[in-house]
Amino acid sequence: MTDDRPTPALTHLAEAHGIATEYWSFFGDRVVVPAATLRAILTAMGVDTSTDAAITAAAASAADGPWRELLPPSVVSRPGAGTIVVHVADAHDVTLSVALEDGAWRDLALPEQHPSARLVDGVLRWRLEVPVPADLPLGWHTLWAWQRPFGGGDVDRTASAPFVVTPERLAPVPARADKGGRGWGLMAQLYSVRSRGSWGMGDFADMGDLAAVAGAQGADFLLVNPIHAAEVTPRIEPSPYLPATRRFLAPLYVRPEDIREAGYLDAAGRAALDAARAPVAAHDTDPGRIDRDAVWLAKRAALEAVFAVPRSAGRAAQLAAFTAREGQPLLDFALWCALEEHYDGVERPAEARDIGSPLVARLRAEVDDRVRFHVWLQWIADQQVETAQAAAHAAGMTIGIMHDLAVGVHTLGSDAWSLRDMYAPGITVGAPPDMYNQQGQNWNQPPWLPAALARAGYAPLRDMIRTLLRHAGALRIDHVIGLFRLWWIPAGLGPGAGTYVRYDHEAMIGVLTLEAQRAGAVLIGEDLGLVEPWVRDYLSARGILGTSVLWFEQDGDRPRPPEQYREALLATVNTHDLPPTAGYLADEHVALRARLGLLTRPVEDELADAEREREAMLAVLRERGLIRPDATAQNAEVEIIEALNVLIAASPSRLLGVALVDAVGERRVQNQPGTDLEYPNWQIPLADSAGAAVLVEDLPANERFLSLTAAVDRALRR
Repeated sequence: MTDDRPTPALTHLAEAHGIATEYWSFFGDRVVVPAATLRAILTAMGVDTSTDAAITAAAASAADGPWRELLPPSVVSRPGAGTIVVHVADAHDVTLSVALEDGAWRDLALPEQHPSARLVDGVLRWRLEVPVPADLPLGWHTLWAWQRPFGGGDVDRTASAPFVVTPERLAPVPARADKGGRGWGLMAQLYSVRSRGSWGMGDFADMGDLAAVAGAQGADFLLVNPIHAAEVTPRIEPSPYLPATRRFLAPLYVRPEDIREAGYLDAAGRAALDAARAPVAAHDTDPGRIDRDAVWLAKRAALEAVFAVPRSAGRAAQLAAFTAREGQPLLDFALWCALEEHYDGVERPAEARDIGSPLVARLRAEVDDRVRFHVWLQWIADQQVETAQAAAHAAGMTIGIMHDLAVGVHTLGSDAWSLRDMYAPGITVGAPPDMYNQQGQNWNQPPWLPAALARAGYAPLRDMIRTLLRHAGALRIDHVIGLFRLWWIPAGLGPGAGTYVRYDHEAMIGVLTLEAQRAGAVLIGEDLGLVEPWVRDYLSARGILGTSVLWFEQDGDRPRPPEQYREALLATVNTHDLPPTAGYLADEHVALRARLGLLTRPVEDELADAEREREAMLAVLRERGLIRPDATAQNAEVEIIEALNVLIAASPSRLLGVALVDAVGERRVQNQPGTDLEYPNWQIPLADSAGAAVLVEDLPANERFLSLTAAVDRALRR
């Protein structure tokens, strides 16, 4: 077997670019990352590793590069924290100023001493570390530097850089005083929650109505799955965690009848809209699989008819203002949608995959009508999400809609196309091997290039967060550790041959907190699994809540008392990757994995482990008097599920999440990890314990829903 251990020079070069050259595995082993992995990742970063001489030259460039620049690519800092690094040629003065976001200017005081110097390209350059003033306003500013020779000569060098000043800590979670400053909310997969007005799957109108129903029960938020845009031609990716873009919204969730212009359709147009809806709406009470392709084809036909209705002067002005505000990124996304339609079912030339190609430039004009249609769809989606958030607040919610941010995007999606220079070519992200996935995981999502993000001043991250928080009160960040480090997997090497690449978490988290503060929103980081302990402390110090799942909170072989949970948490009984509690109590999760051939041990062993885990939890509930002494999973399912949700209310956690599937008795899992086509992941509509579909209109009279939500609300008001 060939030794693929990296040379010291390659190791040094990789570490200079934030690439882990060794790590400790889930199983406690020290793993040295193969040279092939390091070379592939460095190549994706634009670093030449083809020869030993190239590696030596790249290492020198990495060391000298920052010294050649008057200012760094961008600076993200908290007021009074950190420094601005300036590199000035010997025998030169420098002036440093900030162009503030509001148009004012602020001169910065330079240090009296130069900490260090370096000879680069034959020129001695001094490194100045300028303290960030404590009284700088938060915001998106611009740094300017002017270098001139000693004695007042003319400026011979000018530089500018984005300068982002971010909050030290987010404000506390808003909650009603009668709940001790805490709150609870409902968690739902939006596509699964239908009503009698739906088009075969849940939509933005259903989101607003569900928020109103939950708010009437005392809920403070409604957490929904990511609503990022997916494909616009079949097959539409079912997973909301593998979107085409994270910047724009999914028109799949638009309710056509709620668009103002739909009211101006003539009789034939209205009849056509009703005819388009009828086949998919007929499945609203069907507990079987949701068909996104059929829903979108029906909606698209109706939406095209509504789009053709002339808009009033006021509506036209609103659309124009929205388009101008969203700018070129919106036009590029709409172009991607139009090209997806243009090439639907047709071989696509390689040139079409390059947004800057002459072919794409020519097609931009040819498909302009479709571009305008997809721009309009984003405007409509934005308005309907705004309406849903208004409904949440009207129902008394203190937070309202809580969106979910996916880890990344599809390799063939809009973001990977229009922001190609921001992503690492030939790389996808995933997770290293662990006890559940011994080969590791590949999520087939391209990672952002850390250096490209810095050069862009983190604008892509900012713009993405602004869209999600424009009409929301909170944002859950899936796999928040990805803002600190990601597991990069070079193409062809397999998940186990990847390694971690670090990001500037101070910058990434800073941008998040700035945008959240401006939106008055709460941030929650999904920090389950292998997370370095200091990360949780760091997030808490910045005012970002963590995540806790009851079944994962263990103290040895017993459940951890909820009183020992962290305060800065969103605590829940389960999550979308676990079976609903009713299914868990009935061993549905073991039966399903057995049917799918996913078990690596005899089914009897799996059932025995599930029984031990379940009995340990029931023992805690009995000890606390939350269930009857003789209650079992077989004779007291409703009682136990209610007790589990009341149990986590004993924690000091700021927020509690109640799964809608638990509130109605659903048993089917939404997502079975380790499967693709074997199981209808992300396609299961909401149903009760008998398998009957549950609609939004049914919830206000659903005894199980009312009892569980009332019990949680009472537990917080004690």
